[in-house]
Amino acid sequence: MTRQLMINGIILAALGTGLIAGTFFAFSTFIMAALGRLPAPQGIAAMQSINITVITPLFMGVLFGTALLCVGLVATALPRWTDPGAVWVIAGGLLYVLGAILVTILFNVPRNDVLAALDPASSEAAVLWARYVTVWTLWNHVRGLASLAACAAFVLALRAAAA
Repeated sequence: MTRQLMINGIILAALGTGLIAGTFFAFSTFIMAALGRLPAPQGIAAMQSINITVITPLFMGVLFGTALLCVGLVATALPRWTDPGAVWVIAGGLLYVLGAILVTILFNVPRNDVLAALDPASSEAAVLWARYVTVWTLWNHVRGLASLAACAAFVLALRAAAA
């Protein structure tokens, strides 16, 4: 991989991880709080709708395309780990893939699947909703912080490469 191609990949990774960090930040700081303030049937129905609506080529392309880019960057940087910025590239890629994507797959999506099967008007809905909001948001904080840290690592990699 040429130096310029690597730099361009790092720039794209910084932009992708930053964009996803912002999305997770919005959910952690005000969207989930707003949904949690609604009566349980309304909050559940709104989140069920969000979970369907988010599955678009554009969002999924950024979320998982950035992950693929990170895997490629890590694979390229590992054999050159002593190069300026390579350790930051490896850190950024691992932070995003493990802290954002793996957490999404293992912790957020399964909760979304349970919520999707829930009847918002059922008797157990309010109890399940309160737990969902708390636990889902906690894991969202993790993936938001991991995405932000990945973005910062890619920026530091660019800084090191430019020095």
